[in-house]
Amino acid sequence: MTIEEARKLIKNPLYLGCMIIKTEGADGQISGALSTTGDTLRPALQIIKCEPGITCVSGGLLLISKQKQYGEDGVLVVADVAVTPMPDANQLAQIAVCTARMAKAVAGFADPRVAMLSFSTKGSAKHEVCDKVIEATRLAKEMAPELKIDGELQADAALVPSVGAKKAPGSDIAGKANVLVFPNLEVGNIGYKMVQRLGDAIAIGPVLQGIARPVNDLSRGCSIDDIYYMIAITSCQAMDAKK
Repeated sequence: MTIEEARKLIKNPLYLGCMIIKTEGADGQISGALSTTGDTLRPALQIIKCEPGITCVSGGLLLISKQKQYGEDGVLVVADVAVTPMPDANQLAQIAVCTARMAKAVAGFADPRVAMLSFSTKGSAKHEVCDKVIEATRLAKEMAPELKIDGELQADAALVPSVGAKKAPGSDIAGKANVLVFPNLEVGNIGYKMVQRLGDAIAIGPVLQGIARPVNDLSRGCSIDDIYYMIAITSCQAMDAKK
Protein backbone atom coordinates (compact mmCIF):
# COMPACT_ATOMS: atom_id res chain seq x y z
CA MET A 1 0.00 0.00 0.00
CA THR A 2 1.27 3.47 -0.83
CA ILE A 3 1.19 6.35 1.65
CA GLU A 4 -1.38 8.06 -0.58
CA GLU A 5 -3.67 5.02 -0.44
CA ALA A 6 -3.21 4.81 3.32
CA ARG A 7 -4.13 8.48 3.80
CA LYS A 8 -7.27 7.97 1.76
CA LEU A 9 -8.24 4.77 3.57
CA ILE A 10 -7.79 6.21 7.07
CA LYS A 11 -10.57 8.72 6.32
CA ASN A 12 -12.96 5.76 6.44
CA PRO A 13 -14.22 5.71 10.07
CA LEU A 14 -14.15 1.89 10.16
CA TYR A 15 -10.40 1.89 9.43
CA LEU A 16 -9.76 4.89 11.67
CA GLY A 17 -11.55 3.19 14.57
CA CYS A 18 -9.47 0.03 14.22
CA MET A 19 -6.28 2.09 14.08
CA ILE A 20 -7.27 3.91 17.28
CA ILE A 21 -7.82 0.52 18.96
CA LYS A 22 -4.53 -0.83 17.60
CA THR A 23 -2.64 2.14 19.03
CA GLU A 24 -4.46 1.69 22.38
CA GLY A 25 -6.51 4.87 22.17
CA ALA A 26 -9.75 2.90 22.47
CA ASP A 27 -10.83 -0.49 23.80
CA GLY A 28 -13.45 -1.49 21.25
CA GLN A 29 -15.58 -0.51 18.27
CA ILE A 30 -19.22 -0.83 17.28
CA SER A 31 -20.34 -0.29 13.70
CA GLY A 32 -22.79 -1.71 11.19
CA ALA A 33 -25.75 0.66 11.47
CA LEU A 34 -24.56 2.21 8.20
CA SER A 35 -22.26 -0.53 6.85
CA THR A 36 -22.23 -4.24 6.01
CA THR A 37 -20.70 -6.99 8.13
CA GLY A 38 -17.97 -7.39 5.51
CA ASP A 39 -17.07 -3.71 5.76
CA THR A 40 -16.86 -4.03 9.56
CA LEU A 41 -14.76 -7.21 9.50
CA ARG A 42 -12.28 -6.22 6.78
CA PRO A 43 -10.38 -3.50 8.66
CA ALA A 44 -10.60 -5.44 11.93
CA LEU A 45 -8.90 -8.46 10.37
CA GLN A 46 -6.36 -6.36 8.47
CA ILE A 47 -5.36 -4.14 11.39
CA ILE A 48 -6.29 -5.79 14.71
CA LYS A 49 -6.22 -9.41 13.48
CA CYS A 50 -7.39 -12.55 15.29
CA GLU A 51 -6.53 -13.39 18.86
CA PRO A 52 -3.59 -15.81 19.38
CA GLY A 53 -4.38 -19.38 18.35
CA ILE A 54 -7.57 -18.39 16.51
CA THR A 55 -7.97 -18.18 12.74
CA CYS A 56 -11.78 -18.30 12.50
CA VAL A 57 -14.05 -15.37 13.32
CA SER A 58 -17.59 -16.25 14.38
CA GLY A 59 -20.76 -14.64 15.67
CA GLY A 60 -22.11 -15.51 19.12
CA LEU A 61 -25.59 -14.64 20.34
CA LEU A 62 -27.39 -14.37 23.66
CA LEU A 63 -30.83 -15.99 23.58
CA ILE A 64 -33.07 -15.05 26.50
CA SER A 65 -36.08 -17.36 26.78
CA LYS A 66 -39.10 -17.31 29.05
CA GLN A 67 -38.46 -21.04 29.56
CA LYS A 68 -36.35 -20.61 32.69
CA GLN A 69 -35.54 -24.33 32.97
CA TYR A 70 -33.10 -24.12 30.05
CA GLY A 71 -29.55 -22.81 30.12
CA GLU A 72 -28.86 -20.36 32.94
CA ASP A 73 -32.32 -19.28 34.10
CA GLY A 74 -33.47 -19.12 30.48
CA VAL A 75 -30.25 -17.60 29.06
CA LEU A 76 -28.31 -19.47 26.38
CA VAL A 77 -25.26 -18.48 24.37
CA VAL A 78 -25.19 -19.87 20.81
CA ALA A 79 -22.87 -19.70 17.78
CA ASP A 80 -22.05 -19.40 14.92
CA VAL A 81 -25.00 -17.36 13.66
CA ALA A 82 -23.29 -14.74 11.52
CA VAL A 83 -19.88 -15.30 9.93
CA THR A 84 -18.46 -18.69 8.83
CA PRO A 85 -20.82 -20.60 6.49
CA MET A 86 -19.26 -24.08 6.50
CA PRO A 87 -16.64 -24.44 9.24
CA ASP A 88 -14.34 -27.45 9.13
CA ALA A 89 -13.65 -29.43 12.30
CA ASN A 90 -10.79 -27.18 13.39
CA GLN A 91 -12.81 -24.02 12.82
CA LEU A 92 -15.81 -25.50 14.64
CA ALA A 93 -13.55 -26.29 17.60
CA GLN A 94 -12.34 -22.68 17.64
CA ILE A 95 -15.94 -21.45 17.54
CA ALA A 96 -16.75 -23.65 20.55
CA VAL A 97 -13.83 -22.32 22.60
CA CYS A 98 -14.51 -18.69 21.67
CA THR A 99 -18.21 -19.05 22.48
CA ALA A 100 -17.49 -20.53 25.91
CA ARG A 101 -15.15 -17.63 26.64
CA MET A 102 -17.76 -15.15 25.44
CA ALA A 103 -20.33 -16.81 27.69
CA LYS A 104 -18.06 -16.10 30.67
CA ALA A 105 -17.14 -12.55 29.68
CA VAL A 106 -20.49 -11.29 28.40
CA ALA A 107 -23.24 -13.51 29.86
CA GLY A 108 -21.45 -13.95 33.18
CA PHE A 109 -21.60 -17.75 33.11
CA ALA A 110 -19.31 -19.06 35.84
CA ASP A 111 -19.52 -22.56 34.38
CA PRO A 112 -20.04 -22.68 30.60
CA ARG A 113 -21.27 -26.12 29.52
CA VAL A 114 -20.82 -26.46 25.77
CA ALA A 115 -22.90 -28.81 23.61
CA MET A 116 -21.69 -29.50 20.08
CA LEU A 117 -24.99 -29.93 18.24
CA SER A 118 -25.82 -32.42 15.50
CA PHE A 119 -28.75 -34.50 14.28
CA SER A 120 -27.05 -37.43 16.04
CA THR A 121 -26.36 -38.16 19.71
CA LYS A 122 -23.34 -40.27 20.57
CA GLY A 123 -23.36 -42.26 17.34
CA SER A 124 -27.13 -42.65 16.92
CA ALA A 125 -26.66 -41.69 13.26
CA LYS A 126 -23.70 -42.17 10.93
CA HIS A 127 -22.76 -39.43 8.47
CA GLU A 128 -19.71 -37.36 7.57
CA VAL A 129 -21.31 -34.20 9.00
CA CYS A 130 -21.66 -35.98 12.36
CA ASP A 131 -18.04 -37.09 12.10
CA LYS A 132 -17.04 -33.43 11.73
CA VAL A 133 -18.80 -32.53 14.98
CA ILE A 134 -17.18 -35.47 16.79
CA GLU A 135 -13.73 -34.40 15.57
CA ALA A 136 -14.42 -30.77 16.45
CA THR A 137 -15.36 -31.84 19.99
CA ARG A 138 -12.06 -33.68 20.34
CA LEU A 139 -10.07 -30.71 19.05
CA ALA A 140 -11.90 -28.23 21.26
CA LYS A 141 -11.08 -30.31 24.34
CA GLU A 142 -7.42 -30.29 23.30
CA MET A 143 -7.47 -26.52 22.74
CA ALA A 144 -9.10 -25.75 26.08
CA PRO A 145 -9.00 -28.75 28.45
CA GLU A 146 -10.35 -26.59 31.27
CA LEU A 147 -13.70 -26.16 29.49
CA LYS A 148 -16.68 -28.52 29.71
CA ILE A 149 -17.47 -29.58 26.14
CA ASP A 150 -19.35 -32.61 24.82
CA GLY A 151 -20.76 -33.83 21.53
CA GLU A 152 -22.20 -34.86 19.30
CA LEU A 153 -25.59 -34.08 20.88
CA GLN A 154 -29.05 -33.42 19.51
CA ALA A 155 -30.66 -30.22 20.77
CA ASP A 156 -33.13 -32.02 23.03
CA ALA A 157 -30.38 -34.19 24.49
CA ALA A 158 -28.35 -31.05 25.18
CA LEU A 159 -31.17 -29.13 26.88
CA VAL A 160 -33.63 -31.55 28.50
CA PRO A 161 -32.31 -33.53 31.50
CA SER A 162 -34.58 -36.56 31.00
CA VAL A 163 -33.70 -36.80 27.30
CA GLY A 164 -30.01 -36.25 27.97
CA ALA A 165 -29.95 -39.01 30.58
CA LYS A 166 -31.57 -41.43 28.13
CA LYS A 167 -29.59 -40.56 24.99
CA ALA A 168 -26.20 -39.71 26.53
CA PRO A 169 -25.91 -41.40 29.94
CA GLY A 170 -22.79 -40.37 31.81
CA SER A 171 -22.39 -37.05 29.99
CA ASP A 172 -21.66 -34.01 32.15
CA ILE A 173 -23.23 -31.74 29.51
CA ALA A 174 -26.32 -33.59 28.25
CA GLY A 175 -29.46 -31.99 29.64
CA LYS A 176 -27.44 -29.20 31.28
CA ALA A 177 -25.96 -27.24 28.35
CA ASN A 178 -25.94 -23.45 28.49
CA VAL A 179 -23.77 -22.93 25.38
CA LEU A 180 -24.85 -24.38 22.03
CA VAL A 181 -22.53 -24.66 19.02
CA PHE A 182 -24.26 -25.24 15.69
CA PRO A 183 -22.59 -27.42 13.03
CA ASN A 184 -22.78 -24.67 10.40
CA LEU A 185 -24.00 -21.13 9.85
CA GLU A 186 -27.16 -22.14 7.99
CA VAL A 187 -28.42 -24.18 10.94
CA GLY A 188 -27.41 -21.51 13.45
CA ASN A 189 -28.97 -18.57 11.66
CA ILE A 190 -32.25 -20.34 10.89
CA GLY A 191 -32.42 -21.92 14.33
CA TYR A 192 -32.02 -18.79 16.41
CA LYS A 193 -34.46 -16.80 14.28
CA MET A 194 -37.12 -19.50 14.66
CA VAL A 195 -36.62 -19.52 18.44
CA GLN A 196 -36.76 -15.71 18.45
CA ARG A 197 -39.98 -15.48 16.44
CA LEU A 198 -41.89 -18.64 17.35
CA GLY A 199 -40.64 -18.92 20.93
CA ASP A 200 -40.78 -15.18 21.67
CA ALA A 201 -37.16 -15.20 22.85
CA ILE A 202 -34.94 -12.11 22.98
CA ALA A 203 -31.87 -12.34 20.75
CA ILE A 204 -28.93 -10.07 21.57
CA GLY A 205 -26.08 -9.93 19.10
CA PRO A 206 -24.43 -11.33 17.13
CA VAL A 207 -21.21 -10.63 19.00
CA LEU A 208 -18.08 -11.05 16.88
CA GLN A 209 -15.70 -13.60 18.39
CA GLY A 210 -12.05 -14.41 17.70
CA ILE A 211 -10.79 -10.87 17.00
CA ALA A 212 -7.93 -9.77 19.27
CA ARG A 213 -9.87 -6.72 20.50
CA PRO A 214 -13.64 -6.14 20.58
CA VAL A 215 -15.12 -5.10 17.24
CA ASN A 216 -18.86 -5.64 16.94
CA ASP A 217 -21.35 -5.39 14.13
CA LEU A 218 -24.88 -4.01 14.32
CA SER A 219 -27.65 -4.66 11.83
CA ARG A 220 -28.49 -1.83 9.44
CA GLY A 221 -32.02 -2.13 10.83
CA CYS A 222 -30.85 -1.88 14.45
CA SER A 223 -32.92 -0.25 17.16
CA ILE A 224 -31.81 2.00 20.01
CA ASP A 225 -32.00 -1.02 22.32
CA ASP A 226 -29.76 -3.02 19.95
CA ILE A 227 -27.12 -0.29 20.15
CA TYR A 228 -27.45 -0.07 23.94
CA TYR A 229 -27.02 -3.83 24.37
CA MET A 230 -23.99 -3.89 22.06
CA ILE A 231 -22.30 -1.07 23.95
CA ALA A 232 -22.68 -3.08 27.17
CA ILE A 233 -21.42 -6.28 25.52
CA THR A 234 -18.40 -4.58 23.95
CA SER A 235 -17.52 -3.05 27.31
CA CYS A 236 -17.67 -6.49 28.96
CA GLN A 237 -15.41 -7.93 26.24
CA ALA A 238 -12.94 -5.07 26.67
CA MET A 239 -12.76 -5.58 30.44
CA ASP A 240 -12.23 -9.31 29.97
CA ALA A 241 -9.44 -8.69 27.44
CA LYS A 242 -7.55 -6.64 30.01
CA LYS A 243 -7.53 -9.39 32.65
